[in-house]
Amino acid sequence: MFKKSLTLLTIASVLSMSLMACGSKDAGKTDKKPAEVVLVTGMNSIDDKSFNQGAWEGLTQYAKEHNMETKYYDSPDSSETSITSTLELAISGGAKVVVCPGYLFEVPLNKVQEKYPDVNFILLDGAPHNGDYVPNINNNVAAFTYSEEQSGFLAGYATVMDGNKKLGFMGGSAAPAVARFGYGFVQGAEYAAKQLGLNKDDVTVDYTYVGSYEATPENQSKAAAWYNKGIEVIFGCGGGLGNSVMSAAEAANKKVIGVDVDQSTESPTVITSAMKNLSKSVYDALTAYYNGTLTTGVATNLDITTGGVLLPMDTSVFTSFNKENYDSICSDLVDGKISILKNTDVDSVTKLPLELVKVTELN
Repeated sequence: MFKKSLTLLTIASVLSMSLMACGSKDAGKTDKKPAEVVLVTGMNSIDDKSFNQGAWEGLTQYAKEHNMETKYYDSPDSSETSITSTLELAISGGAKVVVCPGYLFEVPLNKVQEKYPDVNFILLDGAPHNGDYVPNINNNVAAFTYSEEQSGFLAGYATVMDGNKKLGFMGGSAAPAVARFGYGFVQGAEYAAKQLGLNKDDVTVDYTYVGSYEATPENQSKAAAWYNKGIEVIFGCGGGLGNSVMSAAEAANKKVIGVDVDQSTESPTVITSAMKNLSKSVYDALTAYYNGTLTTGVATNLDITTGGVLLPMDTSVFTSFNKENYDSICSDLVDGKISILKNTDVDSVTKLPLELVKVTELN
């Protein structure tokens, strides 16, 4: 297919680009036609037991039900250059709809959406921008955000209502979505403490961003130190970081709150997960796209009212908190009886208007 005028250097460059997707796999046979709907990762792979996996499950469910070819492309790293190159590789492979899970796609898509107006993008957890966080969403992009503060609130509320008072929050970074999870978690604990009639400082939360989304010995050691000093439950908020927390919890016989997807199968220490309904988001978006009803050009927020955030009560392991309690607090959220502040409302978790819960922010 290459023109004769291509030099050996150009051919080598093309081959090098092809190798970037060495992690790509087909959901079905791909010798018949190119994959029309694909997923590109920006961090970790599709088996991260978290964000990517949730998105991939929704994509493959839709593809299987509609007899469509699909595949995924792993970006070599999380840099803007690598993600942009991998997006273009997917498009050159015939992709017409590209699912992009995570905020790392926001800046790359700002340019790619312009360059490929005939390709459609489904962006989870953000909106295209040029680095200034001012949304620039073209009509070929369906952008979705989530009310992570609601999911975090439910996790914090349920955990304290279940009798836990020494809590920890470990975020991968202070990225907006992670911060919303953390702010909601603390406020959920506060709401439960008030309902239980607890005293000031009965419930404590150690709070930090570790600067990594990987499962590392350093992250496991930090979690182990928290457990050793008496923390009962840690919310491990950030991809592979959660696996480090789980390993520490298993050694200490303590508890973990998972994130993004139901992580109950990852470890018996996981009592619940603060979920975004990622698989449903992708499945519903693809359904709308092929029905001609997908909303594009604006950011659509998915919250408790749309089933966009939740706790997986069927697999949660609580002592006393039950489905009736869960439905009740969800109803209050849906009815607007509870107001939850976000990182855009206050610039530090320690500035939240807490009356009972003591938060200690650590480096």
